[in-house]
Amino acid sequence: MNGPIITKFIFIAATLGFAITMLLPLRETPFEEFIQDHVTAHQEDWAELDQRVRDRMEADEDTHLSYFVALREIATEDRLDLTRFFPQHRVESTVRSIEQRNNIVLNFLLGQSQPNLNLGLDLRGGVSMVFEVPAREFEGMEREYREDQLSKAVEIIRSRADGLGVAEPLIRVLGDNRIEVQLPGLSLADNPDAIDELQKPARLEFRLVHRTQRPQTTEEGEEPSGYVPMVMEDFDDDGNLIEREYFVSALPEMTGSHVTRARAMQNEMGGGWRVTLDLDSEGERLFTNLTGRIAEQNRRDGNVGLLAIVLDDQLYSAPSVREQITGGSAQITGQFSRREARELANVLNNPLDLPLQLMERNEVGPTLAEDSIRQGVNAMVYGAVAVIAFMLIYYLASGLMACITLSLNVLIILGVLSSIEATLTLPGIAGIVLTLGMAVDANILVFERIREELRAGKKLSLAIPTGFNKALSTILDANITTLLTAGILIYFGSGPVQGFGITLAIGIFTSIFGALVITRFMMDLSLKAGFLTQLKMFSFFNQTNFDFHQYRKPALGASLTILIIGLVAVGVNRTDVLGIDFLGGEEVVLEFNPEHRLTTTEIQNAAASLGEVAPVYQSPLGQEREVLRLQVGEGLADDLVALLQTEFPQTFGESPEIGRSVIGAAVGREIMIDALIAILVALVGILLYVALRFEMGYGAGAVAAVIHDLLIVIGVFVLFGKQFSAPMVAGILMVVGYSLNDSIVVFDRIREELGLDPNSSLKDIINKALNKVLARTVVTSITTLLAAGSLFLFGGGIIEDFSFALLVGILVGTFSSIFVASPVFYWWHKGDRRHVEERRDILPKYDWMATSDKAGDQKATKAAENPQS
Repeated sequence: MNGPIITKFIFIAATLGFAITMLLPLRETPFEEFIQDHVTAHQEDWAELDQRVRDRMEADEDTHLSYFVALREIATEDRLDLTRFFPQHRVESTVRSIEQRNNIVLNFLLGQSQPNLNLGLDLRGGVSMVFEVPAREFEGMEREYREDQLSKAVEIIRSRADGLGVAEPLIRVLGDNRIEVQLPGLSLADNPDAIDELQKPARLEFRLVHRTQRPQTTEEGEEPSGYVPMVMEDFDDDGNLIEREYFVSALPEMTGSHVTRARAMQNEMGGGWRVTLDLDSEGERLFTNLTGRIAEQNRRDGNVGLLAIVLDDQLYSAPSVREQITGGSAQITGQFSRREARELANVLNNPLDLPLQLMERNEVGPTLAEDSIRQGVNAMVYGAVAVIAFMLIYYLASGLMACITLSLNVLIILGVLSSIEATLTLPGIAGIVLTLGMAVDANILVFERIREELRAGKKLSLAIPTGFNKALSTILDANITTLLTAGILIYFGSGPVQGFGITLAIGIFTSIFGALVITRFMMDLSLKAGFLTQLKMFSFFNQTNFDFHQYRKPALGASLTILIIGLVAVGVNRTDVLGIDFLGGEEVVLEFNPEHRLTTTEIQNAAASLGEVAPVYQSPLGQEREVLRLQVGEGLADDLVALLQTEFPQTFGESPEIGRSVIGAAVGREIMIDALIAILVALVGILLYVALRFEMGYGAGAVAAVIHDLLIVIGVFVLFGKQFSAPMVAGILMVVGYSLNDSIVVFDRIREELGLDPNSSLKDIINKALNKVLARTVVTSITTLLAAGSLFLFGGGIIEDFSFALLVGILVGTFSSIFVASPVFYWWHKGDRRHVEERRDILPKYDWMATSDKAGDQKATKAAENPQS
């Protein structure tokens, strides 16, 4: 990181420019306003078309037809090519279908009118759909198998929603045969096709096409036996829709059950898209035999046979088969746009075994009341201000640079999240604020190293580059292990677990970039300009010499006592530990007097004695009428309704209930299993990485500390009578990252001290290392505690629970890095430093090696005197 100042500046400017570009626009512009500003040709024709669209919207006022849909309908009916109004947005000439060309440009403009960073159901609301499985599908089916089928359907719909680019959807079972889907930031008025993409069965079949007969040339009564007529839509060279008719075998030769993966790919000759299918071993055998039979028949009669590809009883394509096809792959060709090919691949990757009928469409209000959102946002502001104030007071000029770096870090994180079109929830925002506390750790490591160099008598111009160089190894080791954990969560996890892994990975990269590039740039520039002549800092600890080792046994004993008490509490309260998100419960729908509408906070406070209650206001799509949906634990719906009638008689009449159902878990069994697998694999990965990078004893200490912290946090959380909800999964995983980071910082210093001090015992080395990182440990803990403490004190609701787990995790993580990770490392090596040195490839550092150090210092001095070189 000693590159020229100008290079760092260009790198920083480019990164910030990317982040700002991705963040814009910050707010959604109504589509009918946005599209007017982008019409650049045929203005008079557009004005006439625009008036027709508005007239149709007024005529269909009862259905609340959107501008987007009305425009698309008129263009389809009149065969209008809308791309001529937007020549600046070119559509590939190979897309001949006018309808497809219109869809491409309209969907592009719709996306441009919306912000890349969406708000979640808790902050903005969204749309809700209820699908029903016809009763006939479950006739004669045992209840357990029926529940398994519904659970599988939930996971498939979740995967499809992910494929549509919808993050953080809420999907769960309602009653015996219904599934509720809530999608944040999606407008069904502008995206009516989203319903079809979610409920489409995607039953793929490969069938034979009759070699000689066609429906249009066959007399009635002469149809071939075993074949049915099917129509395939195609387009001529002018983009006009034409129909091709074939006789297709009634029974399939092969089904989509043998497809392992479907991918959207661009045609080799450029333009147009197709869907490529990868087959399993049995599918490869069947497909090879099928195409071989067609090719053999070709040789016999001299014709070219066709293979019908049928999806949900619709003929998609009928490609020619000239020879036997091997290799375990097939493809679906047609006049696909990129979006259509991706959507088709998405449903083929997640085929539904059950037919779904749409029963309800509703607009869902934010699951958090306005006062709750305001309370949460204020808590985050207080936390950020507290961290910034502490850094300014404690580190003075260095702290100001760190604060600027942290602010730019948040901007970059939001920019990267926008670039992947992530969904931001209130717990997600809280997590970003908490990264202010955790990301500052990299800056603290650098500042404390610079302080050590200044105490050793080095000039500031030498202390700064030396401090950065010495902190580099620790920063990389600590963040790479956490990044490894994030990668495992992304790969093995799903839903909120995978989302947390992505956010964690982004935070890691930005914190490294901030400390090693942005802060370094500001310090080098300040030195060069002469603004920085001295670097004053406050200090809690000045060269301490605590004997932590002698307190390891009583400390560990106290820790084990708390851990056991917590685990006993989990066992005793195991039926009450998990909330509605994990166990499901009951949902009751109530009518209410709109003149006495309650906030969700008022409802939750009144019903606090019943445990977790989740109220949300909902209105049928296109209607002004609102209803109140209340979710509560199993068997508590009657008590909840009676309580609300008693507490709020003016709001709820004598018979407010208009519906009730049993709801399933929002966090499915698959997500829970994936989370457990991800954590277990992460622990193994940590052990292996640390063992390779350091040595096995370090790995054992790090894993022991993580397990210790997880168990204590869970136990204490339950001891305080709290329940686990979906956002708590991210809170628990954040504890893993914090604990791991703390342990690695300590171990990195132990390893360094072993090399610098070849004569001290292992116990003295551990004590020396712990004392040297004590200031960093305390300051990092203070910054994260300030952030988490503000969220806990002022956040309320789920933010309060989320931050409570983190408060416990921070305290326990700080404790474990000193009294768990280090003692386990000590015991692993039986207290003998030779046991460590025999198992690592870094030799001790002796006095005769000092000359090489002096040479290194001379190079650093030269670089410091000319920081732009």
